[in-house]
Amino acid sequence: MTTNQGMEQLIPLVNKLQDAFAHTGSTLNIDLPQIAVVGGQSAGKSSVLENFVGKDFLPRGSGIVTRRPLVLQLITAKNGEWGEFLHCKGKKFTDFNEIRKEIEEETDRMTGSNKGISAIPINLRVHSPHVLNLTLVDLPGMTKVPVGDQPADIEQQIRDMIMQFVVKDNCLILAVSPANSDLANSDALKIAKEFDPQGIRTIGVITKLDLMDEGTDAKHILENKHLPLRRGYVGVVNRSQKDIDGNKDIKAALSAERRFFLSHPAYRHMADKLGTPYLQKILNQQLTNHIKETLPALRNKLQKQMMDMEKEVEEFKNFKPDDPSRKTKAMLQMIQGFNNSFEQLIEGTGASIDTLELSGGAKINRIFHERFPYELVKMEFDEQTLRKEISVVIQNIHAIRTGLFTPDTAFEEIVKSQIAKLKDPALKCVELVSTELMNVLRKCSDKMGRYPMLREETDRVVSTNVREKEAMTKEQVAKLIDFELSYINTNHDDFIGFANASQKGVDRGAKKKSVGNQVIRKGWLTMHNLSFIKGGSRDFWFTLSAEQFQWYKDEEEKDKKFLLSLDNIRLRDLEKGFMSSKYGFALFSTESRNVYKDYRQLELSAETQEEVDSWKASFLRAGVYPERSTEKNQDSTSGSSETSLDPQLERQVETIRNLVDSYMAIVSKTIRDLVPKIIMNIMIGQTKEFIATEVLAHLYSSGNGTDLMEESHEEAERRDTMLKMYHSLKEALKVMGDINMKTVQTNLPPPVDNSWIPEEPATNGTPAQSLYASQQSYNRQPSVRSSSPARRPPSRPQMGRMAPGPPPTQAPSLPPPIMPSNAAPPIPNRPMPGRAPPSIPRRPAPSQKPMIPQRPT
Repeated sequence: MTTNQGMEQLIPLVNKLQDAFAHTGSTLNIDLPQIAVVGGQSAGKSSVLENFVGKDFLPRGSGIVTRRPLVLQLITAKNGEWGEFLHCKGKKFTDFNEIRKEIEEETDRMTGSNKGISAIPINLRVHSPHVLNLTLVDLPGMTKVPVGDQPADIEQQIRDMIMQFVVKDNCLILAVSPANSDLANSDALKIAKEFDPQGIRTIGVITKLDLMDEGTDAKHILENKHLPLRRGYVGVVNRSQKDIDGNKDIKAALSAERRFFLSHPAYRHMADKLGTPYLQKILNQQLTNHIKETLPALRNKLQKQMMDMEKEVEEFKNFKPDDPSRKTKAMLQMIQGFNNSFEQLIEGTGASIDTLELSGGAKINRIFHERFPYELVKMEFDEQTLRKEISVVIQNIHAIRTGLFTPDTAFEEIVKSQIAKLKDPALKCVELVSTELMNVLRKCSDKMGRYPMLREETDRVVSTNVREKEAMTKEQVAKLIDFELSYINTNHDDFIGFANASQKGVDRGAKKKSVGNQVIRKGWLTMHNLSFIKGGSRDFWFTLSAEQFQWYKDEEEKDKKFLLSLDNIRLRDLEKGFMSSKYGFALFSTESRNVYKDYRQLELSAETQEEVDSWKASFLRAGVYPERSTEKNQDSTSGSSETSLDPQLERQVETIRNLVDSYMAIVSKTIRDLVPKIIMNIMIGQTKEFIATEVLAHLYSSGNGTDLMEESHEEAERRDTMLKMYHSLKEALKVMGDINMKTVQTNLPPPVDNSWIPEEPATNGTPAQSLYASQQSYNRQPSVRSSSPARRPPSRPQMGRMAPGPPPTQAPSLPPPIMPSNAAPPIPNRPMPGRAPPSIPRRPAPSQKPMIPQRPT
C-alpha cells in the first residue's frame, strides 16, 4: 500500500494526537482523521472489530452493549499481543478477558450499571503482529425503545453522540448493515446519507451473509449496483452466537469465512475482495490515504492553534508556583492591571474600548447630565401649591396687622423650603454613582480570577473604601445644601431684586422662546397609540426641537406622520406593562385636550431605562417638565381651593413668586454644577488615588501575602493543560514535518472500484469477467492483478488482452471463481470517452483457425 516508512507513520501519528488531546481535553477542537463505526443494535459492529484483532475483548450481551464511544487504535507490533488504556497509562493488559472487564467497569463508572450512555470516549490501544495500523471509533448502536433507567429520549441522545463524530469532514464512516434485513432500512446508511450525502466518506460493510434466506444473496449489493457508494461495500461473515458461546477460535472463524466465500456460487468470483482480512487491508489503505489528503489542512490548523497559544504559554514555561519572588511579582502585576483597568473604564483611555455597551465613565456621565437634572426638576415647586404657600406665609407674618409692604421674611421662608427639597435628589445622585462605581470595580477584579483569595480581599478593601467615600460625599452634599440655606444672597448678579419682580412675571413666559427652534434629539421610539388592528404599537423615528415634537416613518424623515406642539405639554411616567419588557413615558396637555387624534396622552417607550432617562432629559431642555403629584389631583382640589384674595395680597404673592423663581434658578444651577464636582473629587478621584497608592499596602497588612497568591485549582489545571497541549502540538508538527520531507509515494490504484456507480452497457462475458475488466479499465494498470491461484487459470492471458479462441471442450467439476464459461469469448466494448481503447487480439497458434471478431454493437 505504501512505499516507504514515512507513510506507515501516518496512522500512529494520528494515534499520538488522539491520546494527547484526549488526555488534555477537547478545548482545541482538532478534527483528527479517523473511522467511525456506525450501525444498528446487533448489526455485528463489535464482531467486526474483534475479527480485526483476532481476540474476544469487547463486551457482549443483549440490547445496547456499547454505551460509550471506544477509540480503538490497532498498532502493528513484532513481538507479543497486549492492550493499553489511556485511563490506565503504563499498565499492559496481556489477558484480553481483562480488557473486556476493564471496558465494562470503566463504562459503569461513567454511566451506571443500568444501560445509561455517555459521550466520553474510552481510548484503547491494541498491539499485535496480526493487525494493520488502524484507528476506529466504535459507537453505540442505534436503538428505538429505552431499556432500564435509560431516558425516554435515548434514541436522540445516541443520535447526537454519533453526530459528534460523523459530522466532521475528516471522519470516514464505516456503515455496518446486516444482510438479512432490507438495506433500504439500514440505520447506518441513513446516518451516512444524512451527513455524507455525496458518499465521499462512507464505506459499506455487509455482515451476516451466511444468515440470509435460502435462494437469496447480496451479490448486487457487494457489486455496488444496489444503493451504490463511492467507496463500495465489503462483505464479512462473523461468528454466530452459537460459535461465541462455544468459544470458537476467531482464526478458525476467519478460515470458515474464507471457505464460505470461495464455495458460494454468488460470491466466489469476488472472494478476494470479501472477508475480514480484505476489509482490514482496505480500511488501512483508505485511512492512510485519507490522512495524507487531510494532512496539509490539519497542519495549518495545528500551526494556527499553536500561534494563538504562544503568548500565554511563554508565561507558563518557567513557571514556579511556590516561588515567593514570583508571587510578589504576580501581585504587583495584578494590582497594576486592576488600576489600569479602572482608569480606562472611568477615563475612556486605553487600546481596548468596548463597542457593545457603555462603560462605567459614560454611564456616570449620563447620571450627571440626564438623570440628576431630571430628578431636580421633579422636586421643583408646583405653581398652584407655591402660590398658596406664599399667601399663607404672608398672612401669618402680618398676623393681626394689615401689611402695606411685601415682607422680606416671606421670601426667605419660601426659598429655604424649596432649597431643602433639593437635598434628596442630590443624595440620590451620589447613590447612583456609587452603585455604578462598584460595578466598575467588580468588572476590573474579574481579571484576578487566577487568584481567588487576592480577588476577594481586593474587592473587600476597595469596596470598604468606596463606602467610606460615599458617606463623605453625602456629608459634603448635605453641607452644600446647608450652605445655601444659611445665607440667601439677594445681591447675586443674576437675581432680579424687588424692583424688577413685577416685570419678571411678564418675561417669564418668553424664556423658552429665546432658545429658538433648534433640534435637541433624534431617535427611535415605540408608539402605543395605535388600534389593535394595526398591531397596537409601532416604531417611528422621532425628532424633538425646542418648540415641537414630530415623528416620521424612518430616519430619512420624508414621510411625516404627525407634529405636536410643546405648548402646555407635560411628561409623566408609565408603569411597566405586564406583557411588555419596555420602559415608557407619556406626554399630555395641562389644558385637558387631546394631544394625538382621540388620545388624551401620547404613550411612548424604549428598550432600556437609560434611553428613557435620556429622552426625559431632552424634554427638560425643550421646556417639557414632568408631572408633579399635586397636578394629578388638580381637578379634584380646584373646587375647594381658596379663591378669596384681595388685590393687595395678590400683588404681594406675585412679587414673592417672581423672586423665588429667580433665586431658585440660581440655586438649582449651582447644585447641578457642584454636586458632580463633589462626587468626582471625593468618590472617584480619591478612589482612583487609593487604588494606585494604598491598595497594595492594605493587602499586605491584611494577612500573609503569600496566601493571597495561591492559585485556584481550576487555574492550575488550565496551566497544565495548556502546556501539555502546546507540547503536543509542537511534537505533532515536528512529526508531520518529518513525514512530509521523507515521504515519496507512488500512484496506486484506488482501493475500491467507483466505476460501478454510473450505469454502463453490460459486456457479453461472465459477471466475473465484466467485473474484473471494468476494474482494470478504471485503474488503468493492467499489470496489477490478484495473486490468488483460484483467480488466474494457467492458460488465461493477461487481462485486457485476451485472445479470441474456441471455448473449452468441457467445464471442470469445480471451476475457479473467475474461470471463463462455455460461452463465446467476450467481445470488446466500444471504448468509453476518456478510456484506453481495447487491445488488439493476439495471433492464434498455427494449429488453430483464427476466429473473426463480431462487429461490436
